[in-house]
Amino acid sequence: MPNVADQIIRSRRKTIAILIRQDGKVIVRAPLLLPQRLINAFIESKIAWINDKKSLILKSPPVPTRQFVSGEKFWLFGELIPLRVVDDQKTALIFKEEFHLSSKSQGQASILFQNWYRAKARTVITQRVELLANRYGFKYGRIRISSARNRWGSCSSLGTLSFTWRLVMAPLEVIDYVVIHELVHLKIKNHSAAFWLEVGRLMPDYRLHKEWLRRNGHSLTLTGNE
Repeated sequence: MPNVADQIIRSRRKTIAILIRQDGKVIVRAPLLLPQRLINAFIESKIAWINDKKSLILKSPPVPTRQFVSGEKFWLFGELIPLRVVDDQKTALIFKEEFHLSSKSQGQASILFQNWYRAKARTVITQRVELLANRYGFKYGRIRISSARNRWGSCSSLGTLSFTWRLVMAPLEVIDYVVIHELVHLKIKNHSAAFWLEVGRLMPDYRLHKEWLRRNGHSLTLTGNE
């Protein structure tokens, strides 16, 4: 195993994924029966990306551990939204210009926030996919909202478009970039020059949004340990 990988975790997943933790450790998730040589080859092919990602994370201020107390801020559409813990609220978590969390529900705050983000992502990303697919003439299968930690989106061979709920923390223009990225994968399955030319044709300023994700993506998290 290349020294760059700190841990390899095998499971019933179908693909390999690389996660760079906030402490800089490299975690590789791989299918149970995938030969080690193929895992090593995949890691080696991603060395440049791994080093770049680690450098960004280690140079950036650490994402704080969440306490879910008044004054903490949470990403939503590229803005940091403050949280207010309140006593006189029947609904556990609501959003009205700020996040309002019932004091009685602080013990479940992490899952409440995740569920809220997931629901918001389902609504917003579905709308953006439908809008952009209709605008540019793409036909897709279905939309899936995932809990992926190191992939913003993916496109399956059957045309299923998957997006992590964390994407809703990014600016709308960045969300649109990821959506267009995956829509183009419906036609071009790789990241060839032709792929990026097509992405650029549909979104001429996509590099700005790609760079925003590169620099800020590690902070789009709830726990700081993901």
